[in-house]
Amino acid sequence: MKRFNFHLIGYLIRVFSILFPFVGTMSVYGQIGDLRRVSPESQGLKSEDVKSFFDGMMAAKQGEPHGVMVLRNGEVVGELFPTPFASKYSHTLYSASKTFVAVAVGLAVDENRLRLTDRVATFFPEMLPDTVSEDLANMTVRDLLTMTSGIRPDWLMRTSGANWVRRYLRKTVLYHPGEHFDYDSMSTYLLSAILQKVTGMKLLDYLRPRLFEPMHITEVDWEESPEGINTGGWGLHLQVASMAKFGQLLLNRGKWGDTQLVSAKWVDEMTSALQVTGMADAYGYQVWRCDYPEAYRADGALGQYIIVAPREQMVVAITQANIGNGVAERQLVWNLLRTARERALPEGKGFPALLEAERRYQLPVVPGKGSSKIINSLVGKELRLNANGLDWKSVKINISKKGLSLTVTNTENQSYQVDLGRGEWRTSHTEVCPPYTIRAVGRFSGIKRDFYVAGCYGGESDLTIRLRYTNWVSGMDLVFSQTENGSLRLMVKETAKRGAYELTFVD
Repeated sequence: MKRFNFHLIGYLIRVFSILFPFVGTMSVYGQIGDLRRVSPESQGLKSEDVKSFFDGMMAAKQGEPHGVMVLRNGEVVGELFPTPFASKYSHTLYSASKTFVAVAVGLAVDENRLRLTDRVATFFPEMLPDTVSEDLANMTVRDLLTMTSGIRPDWLMRTSGANWVRRYLRKTVLYHPGEHFDYDSMSTYLLSAILQKVTGMKLLDYLRPRLFEPMHITEVDWEESPEGINTGGWGLHLQVASMAKFGQLLLNRGKWGDTQLVSAKWVDEMTSALQVTGMADAYGYQVWRCDYPEAYRADGALGQYIIVAPREQMVVAITQANIGNGVAERQLVWNLLRTARERALPEGKGFPALLEAERRYQLPVVPGKGSSKIINSLVGKELRLNANGLDWKSVKINISKKGLSLTVTNTENQSYQVDLGRGEWRTSHTEVCPPYTIRAVGRFSGIKRDFYVAGCYGGESDLTIRLRYTNWVSGMDLVFSQTENGSLRLMVKETAKRGAYELTFVD
């Protein structure tokens, strides 16, 4: 079957949506075509400045962009999805998920299901230790929202054991609640658990009719804990366009179209500088304030961002794999915001050039053809691996009509094949979950088993295979080479980790 060129289709849709605004509602992508595409100049920006921003993202030294969308006045003025990534793919948001939990708390408060002064201990009497300290008894919902529970974060809590709520409530409260900021994803998990208690629904089920469905966000998943609770502090899986919509909702102070989905008062409160963090940026309710005037953000590991700039009436949504967490790239956002003008600008050749650049952006493929000697020595052989962080049991390389393919078998004996292009990306589908930096018990629970992985290969004296899981976050280079004594060596460089490491083979 002939493959569709999704980037070309997206390019034509964006061009036609400028000429015929109703086209945006007819997008083949469904929900991701809801936001209308216009020229940057029509919204007081130069196309050259938007392109410069995208070029800077592509040149990031500590990672790579997967998806970027820029809104001004609710209109899309630029979008970056470098091949093999595309606007249709969702992405895991890590801690950017937390801001959605804060909105859910606000909805529950408005529905009189919850108060910020409610004591956390009262929701889980069966989970409490035999002796309840005064500080544990005094801990409130607001303390969880502002990361001031007084409990020292334990990032290994989610990696072992099933009862996370009980384990959290039995930890020593070191500081008086409300007094000491300590960023902790488990605090947000407790908020998700509380919401499930007071609503009788999982967090995602509670948000669907109140937030996601009115905004036409249909592609949404959220990981679940072994307790059957949405993880809250991480694990939300969304498309970049949906992230941008959420940012626009916050910019509109909770209003979407003609409907007030979240109270303006709550949005104002949650996005305020409520807590001193000891860092440059203050904290609200699961929201970071930025070191840029009036701006705030949802912020996830490896640089997942929803940046809202009220002064410029702009939203920038970013997914990436950046081991510096995208901190340096935030300066690129600030530079773009500073170029915004209040009036429309004359249009010239900049906008067509921007659209063409968007169509051509691509993550680098591996140069070279790959060592024929190493390829011939590997083809058809199953290489069994010792225990490793990828949870891979073996890999196998074969020759196909399209070039090479890589078969991966994980430690659960699940296998999948990835087509590898030479000098180009090829994308394959699998129902097997990709490697994942979060080692939580039961990870991927609540997420559809519907993944895509792109691959290419090359090299000179070695064979390098480059993989990107395009609707997740994971990516790596596998470098097969020969040592001086002629033995095979396999080095791995993950996009989410610093440095390279060796995978050893079973004798």
